[in-house]
Parts: sequence; C-alpha cells; structure tokens
Amino acid sequence: MQGQQQQQAYDRGITIFSPDGRLYQVEYAREAVKRGTASIGVRTNDGVVLAVDKRVPSPLLEDSSVEKIHKADDHVGIASAGHVADARQLIDFARRQTQVNQLRYGEPIGVETLTKEVTDHIQQYTQVGGARPFGVALIVGGIQNGEPRLFETDPSGTPYEWKALAVGSDRGELQTYLEENYDDEADLDGGIRLALDALASVNDGSLLPNEVGLATIDVETETFEQFDQDRIADHLEENDVLDDGEDESEDDDPAE
Repeated sequence: MQGQQQQQAYDRGITIFSPDGRLYQVEYAREAVKRGTASIGVRTNDGVVLAVDKRVPSPLLEDSSVEKIHKADDHVGIASAGHVADARQLIDFARRQTQVNQLRYGEPIGVETLTKEVTDHIQQYTQVGGARPFGVALIVGGIQNGEPRLFETDPSGTPYEWKALAVGSDRGELQTYLEENYDDEADLDGGIRLALDALASVNDGSLLPNEVGLATIDVETETFEQFDQDRIADHLEENDVLDDGEDESEDDDPAE
C-alpha cells in the first residue's frame, strides 16, 4: 500500500524524479502526442516539405478550422501533433521570437536557434511546480543560410534534427516507411511524393484532399507556401493516392 502511494506521488509531481530517474508527467505528455493525428517532415536538397493528416471528424466541420501547419516566419513553417491548444501556445511563442530577433538583430532568425528557443521554453514546464508539460510535438522546418533544416521538439524540451521524421499516431510505421524510402538526392516534388505516400500507407493507401495539409519552404525563394485543396488533390492524383470514394461500402456505419 505504501509503495502504491509513493508511486502516485511520482505520478502526480512533475518536479519529482522516480527512483529509476523518470518523470512520469513527461512520459504521459509523449502519450498525448501519440494520440494526435500524424505529421511528417521531409528535408530535400531543394527545401523542406511538411505534410499532415487532418482527419476531419464531421462533414459539418469547416476544413479550414483544423490547423496543423502554421507559418512561423517567411522562411519557417511548423507542423504539430498532439494537443492543438498546446501547439497554438508554442507557435505563438515561436512567432514572437522571430519578431524579437528581427527587431533586435535586423535579420531573420535561424531555424536551429528558433527551435532551441522553443525547446528551452518547453523544458521550463518540466521543472516548475503547479504546471504541466506541453502535450504536443512540433516539426520545425525552414531555410537557414541557404540550407534546408528540419527539427523536432519533444515534450521533454529536447530538440532533434532529422532528414525525415513523423510524429503523432502511427509514428513507428511511418518512420519505418520513411527510412526505407528516403532518397538523399530527391527534389522538392520527390519530398512531397514521399510524405504523401507515407501518409497513404497508414490510411488504406488513399487520402482525401480536405483531410491532408501540405506546405513547402523552398531553398530558392526561402518562402513558406501552404497548398490549397486543389493543389493537394493534383499531387494526390499524380501520386495515385487520391481517394475517389468509389470503394466505400454502403454498409459502413457513418457514426464510426
């Protein structure tokens, strides 16, 4: 009984390490990320691709209100997985940091610098009583000194740099797909193809344009560009992963 009470204390307290050196609240935050729909980032020679699974839960919901890709600055985009409200707070923080850097130094903030500013902010919430960790992971992609950069933020406050990564649900399957199919020599279109094919691989091989988000940051223009549904549909059709709705069974329960 006493052991269970001690376990509960470690479980509740974000500032308390368990005897084996774990912070349970941080681990629970990672579980919250896994419950979010998937987001993918791919770094290519020509720029960075961000793709997300939006999964609109109701036909009455406006597609545009489901936001998982955000512009942080002209040269930086962010995709999220996990608690949307937590993501909005971190993205607002990131936007403020880009403005502060521009005003203070007269130049755009570096992608790595911005990521570490965000993860430093996240880390503070792992050692302050009365607060909880952010239940979200971010993919931060952009152009720095003419080079594409791609980073992940973890609920513990640790930044990681990747060539390609997935966060959110089905991360294991998506990461395996990316590892098996990633091409160091791919161009931006190749990165888009890889990201969409990866998402389709965990969605019965097809995707709906209104349930996918897609954005790029091009090396040449160093500009964040978010695609509309028509352009997304063109890419889905080109890559043969467009869901035309013909295979839906009449017996499917619409409530499921």
